Amino acid sequence: MKNRVIVVNRDKSLVKGLRYSLEQEEYHVDFAFTLKEGLSKIKNNEYELILLDILLPDGNGLAVCETVRKYSQTPMIILTEKDEDISKILALEYGADDYVTRPFNILELKARIKAILRRVNKKISQPEDQAITIGDFTINPLGRSLMIHGENINLTGKEFDLFYMLISNPDKVFTREELLANLWGYEYFGDLRTVDVHVRRLREKIEKDPKNVEYIHTKWGVGYYFKSKTDQESDE
Repeated sequence: MKNRVIVVNRDKSLVKGLRYSLEQEEYHVDFAFTLKEGLSKIKNNEYELILLDILLPDGNGLAVCETVRKYSQTPMIILTEKDEDISKILALEYGADDYVTRPFNILELKARIKAILRRVNKKISQPEDQAITIGDFTINPLGRSLMIHGENINLTGKEFDLFYMLISNPDKVFTREELLANLWGYEYFGDLRTVDVHVRRLREKIEKDPKNVEYIHTKWGVGYYFKSKTDQESDE
């Protein structure tokens, strides 16, 4: 079965080129040129990936991110002309999985798409159907849900992946490069700030006080790790 991709972009020539290039790779490509049209198609169809522009004729593409994340974990890549750090950080904050600025190398974009879809398809083909409890957390890998002290925590797909990797390897320090390679599936063209933004968002959702972390710690100059309950108790 072909992977279904939707391109939401105001630039018709870009959409045409992307559609041709991706169809050569056996993707089924749908498209929309406005925010309204894009949201309608995303809500009424199932896609494996969304390629989204920030600058749309009838609004900001980040609104698409925010709306879609309320009901779907479909991976999203922001594809835009805006080359500003704040735009990238905002895109990740609103739930995007990746951010690519024009002009871009189509081979690099395809590599990122394939990496994301490999990660998603691997999780679908190897489901784990039992909820597990680790310390204060109850995790359902199949439903990709998380509860802390009985309260449901709303995580994006990437936030869940990050948390699951850290908590599954307590006290193991992962460099940002390792997290980027394992969770995003690429290395040499990845932006390490992507990891930092997701760690910060995750802390805001699971920590009582994100400024005095209890669970996800920083090993300065190295990376991040999940502190085991045993170590937490020994510190008391």
